[in-house]
Amino acid sequence: MLKQIALISLMGISTLSFADWQVKVGGSLISPTQDTTIAPGAVVKADHELAFTPSVEYIFGETPFSAELLLATPIAHDVLLNDEKVAKIKHLPPTVTLKYNLKNSSPFTPYVGVGGTAFVAWDESGVAKDVKEDFGFAGQIGVNFKPADAKNWGVFFDARYAQLSPEVTLVDGTKFDLDIDPIVYTLGYSYKF
Repeated sequence: MLKQIALISLMGISTLSFADWQVKVGGSLISPTQDTTIAPGAVVKADHELAFTPSVEYIFGETPFSAELLLATPIAHDVLLNDEKVAKIKHLPPTVTLKYNLKNSSPFTPYVGVGGTAFVAWDESGVAKDVKEDFGFAGQIGVNFKPADAKNWGVFFDARYAQLSPEVTLVDGTKFDLDIDPIVYTLGYSYKF
């Protein structure tokens, strides 16, 4: 399914002007905000992780709107039961947001975005036998900074919220939704073509 989405996306963007693209590379802290109680006294949660998170953004001409696709290397979360590691789950987090960029005369351009995200399970180990894919809402807020002497490059910081609760099946057959709902903090470099 991921290959089909990538193919359709590439076919769609191939008809667009390359002059309105921005590429971003950054490092992110993936910070889960929820935990899951699977039984009295048994709380499961995912740990915080660091990841390399490039993204591509298409800017719709002179309008304040753009669309951004967040990519990442596979992210590996340790799964903790009462703060003890019992499993590891790897996943890919493709996220698409439609953004509104608040353009002004300063070198800072704040932006907000809304869209959708996915949890594409990559691998699992430990007591986790199977992890399902999940889809949810995504929100984004951030700022681009372009120095006065910069022609095409800049730096950015943003925070994204992703609503994700993949279903996990343990080796003993127990099933539960692992509430992750992470906030992703990203600092990086941008280059506009």
